[in-house]
Order: sequence, then structure tokens, then C-alpha cells
Amino acid sequence: MSDNSRVSIWLCPERVERSGPGRRPGYSRAQITEVAVRIADTEGLDAATMRRIAQELGTGAMSLYRYVPKRDDLIDLMVDAVVGEIDLPEQPGGDWRADLSLMAHQTRAVGLRHPWQATLARRPTLGPHSLRVYDFAMRALDGFGLHIDEITSLCGMVGDYVASAVRDEIGWLDQARRTGMDRAQWMGEYVGPYVRHVVESGRYPMFNRAIREGRVAHLSPDARFQYGLDHVLNGIAAALSGQPGR
Repeated sequence: MSDNSRVSIWLCPERVERSGPGRRPGYSRAQITEVAVRIADTEGLDAATMRRIAQELGTGAMSLYRYVPKRDDLIDLMVDAVVGEIDLPEQPGGDWRADLSLMAHQTRAVGLRHPWQATLARRPTLGPHSLRVYDFAMRALDGFGLHIDEITSLCGMVGDYVASAVRDEIGWLDQARRTGMDRAQWMGEYVGPYVRHVVESGRYPMFNRAIREGRVAHLSPDARFQYGLDHVLNGIAAALSGQPGR
């Protein structure tokens, strides 16, 4: 059985949970996952070990392996659980740009609530919540004459942008917690002198323009996110232009 098959089985909501032959389950994967997410939210992903989760539940760690055999399984369950917080309608509304914007903003909000997600390398998560969001995004772009590979690639562009933006935002939030300085203060005190030296050297004209003329770095996090998202969606609009149904 492939690794992807193993993951999809453990995430399948129809899979029957059993704590042993003839026994009714004492716990559930949902309970274990909820505790794991709570620990990761407050203390980081590394703290969400089976031993720690078992302590929170008042049981032994070995008993939990009956429900979640491996840490990778636990992480898949955690990711899918928080993706379940993404609030989307049953069907796209018919305005692809509004639909993808809603998905992007909801995904960002979930990522900021659960910053441990940003530490994970992106990989397919085939749980029901992840598939619901994935399917919503693809249906938003259906009907424009695109091949399914084009649809998945364009949806991937949105997902990649959101993931990158959230990682960057979490990084700055962490920096602020550690130093007591926000982005502008940190840049001014620690980076400013070096940047001035680089600008004065005249060796990097485009970098100089970015420093002197750039406005995005001075936007609020919300506005900065929207600025980048608008450009991603503009790229999708260009790909859709001229397609049947546009």
C-alpha cells in the first residue's frame, strides 16, 4: 500500500474506529486531534507528542497508537481539522474572483490562528475538509474551457501565494514577539544602516528603486495581503481571457 493510500484511509470519515477486538473505542481520532491542535497552537508543533497528548487525556501514550499509528498520521489529521475552519458555501457563487478571494482570506485567517501550519512542508492532504476546499476552488474555475491541469495549476497559484504570505506574516509576528519591535521599527534599527550603504553604492539600481519608490512594504498586513492576491487573481484573469464562457 502506498503512503498516499495509507494517509487517505486514516483521514477517511467512514473508517470505523476500534480500540481493540470487541471493544468500543475509549477515545476517538477527533478527540486526539483536538488536543494535539490545542497544544500546537499554544506551544508549537514539536510539543504535540503522543506522550503529551496522552497526559492531557489522562491515559498512556501507547493506547493512543491504536487510533493514530504514526506521527505523520497525526499531523495529517491536525492539518485537515484546522482546514475544516475554512468557512465556504456549499457551492461557488458564480463569480470566480470573489470565490477565490473568499477562499484565500479564509485560508489566511486559519493559518494565522494556527501558526504551526507554516512550519510544515506543503504536501497533499486528502482529508474531507481539505478536499472540500480544493474542490470548491476548482469548481470556481470550471466552465471556462480550461483543461483540468490548467484549473489545478491556477488554483495552486492561489494556494502557494497564501501559504507564502502567511509564512512571511507569521515570521514578522514572531520577530515582534522576540524583539518587542514591529516590522517598521526592526527594519529601521537593524536593516536601515546597511540598506543606506547599499543604496549609496549605486550597484543595484532596481533595489534602489524598490527602496525609494516602493509602497507595499509600508502597507498594513491586510492591505499587503490583498495587494499580492489581486496580482495573482489578475494573472488568472489573463489566463481565462478568450476562453469559452469567459
